[in-house]
Amino acid sequence: MLLLSKEDMKEVFTMRDAVEAVKESFRLFSAGKGEAPGHANIHAPEHGGSMMYTPSFVEEMDMGCLKVVNVTPENGEKGMPPSPAQVILIDSTNGMVVSVLDGHYVNELRTGAASGAAFDVLANKKCGKGALIGTGGHAATQLEAMLTVRDLDQVKVFDQDKDRLWAFVEKMNRELGDYGAQILAAESSDDAVEDADLLISATHSVAPVFDGSKVKKGATVSCVGSNQPHMQEMDPVVLKRASGIYFDSRKAVLSEAGDIIIPLETGLITEDDFTGDLGDVLLGDIEGRRSEEDIIVFKTVGIGTQDLVTAKKIYDKAVAAGVGTLLA
Repeated sequence: MLLLSKEDMKEVFTMRDAVEAVKESFRLFSAGKGEAPGHANIHAPEHGGSMMYTPSFVEEMDMGCLKVVNVTPENGEKGMPPSPAQVILIDSTNGMVVSVLDGHYVNELRTGAASGAAFDVLANKKCGKGALIGTGGHAATQLEAMLTVRDLDQVKVFDQDKDRLWAFVEKMNRELGDYGAQILAAESSDDAVEDADLLISATHSVAPVFDGSKVKKGATVSCVGSNQPHMQEMDPVVLKRASGIYFDSRKAVLSEAGDIIIPLETGLITEDDFTGDLGDVLLGDIEGRRSEEDIIVFKTVGIGTQDLVTAKKIYDKAVAAGVGTLLA
């Protein structure tokens, strides 16, 4: 069994690798070749926490996967991570666990790569400006994914916590400087969104974090943060303006994402407004962007095949490079 830390994975696996892995996971899912039955959530009320398990299986890879995320708020007081996570990779030919990976980093990587895949497939080829709203745990990989798939001149970042915003901008300019884009702190969400070709919102907000009327024609929007029915980081105005609304999994989004559930319940949109899953675009079964003027929206809540394919690709590269800690 191979143990892989965040540092191990960063040594052998790039964001471009992750984007291609997530594209493959979406193709497999849409083709019916990947099983991802959803999340199992067990609450631990005495400690205000929960244990979430996400299984997946791809027969043609002979591989299964289980992502384990344990939310334990009390850990913060003990100097421990509040949400310890692992991704367990299982050889389905013999049932043996072949690898355990740092689940936090796999989750951040594949979630960022989902936006990267959507932009790579749906965004205009010529994009100069990006916008990122939210500087939490997923922000760094979201930003890197944006920079990986399009040659941007600048990205404006906004967060209501100004100290966290400035610290994030300084760190990203240092760590992602090789991409050649100027990363700037925005004065407001309007300042970030206006004139942005690519827009990512990555928050757990229960109210919209940007003005949908400010989104320019031709922009591509990815909302990745709100993953519960009561959360709504996306301004539904942008859904009315969009020429295409795409998902990682329509079924998963309609069961988890307030960004879509709430506008449906209020009648602002109907399911007839949906275009389909990104995997279907990759398979050539539905159309992607039709015009440079189209506003495109992508909503993702995450599916298990993303964890499996990403983890398997990381594992293969780590084995080839002799990276990681091997347990007998």
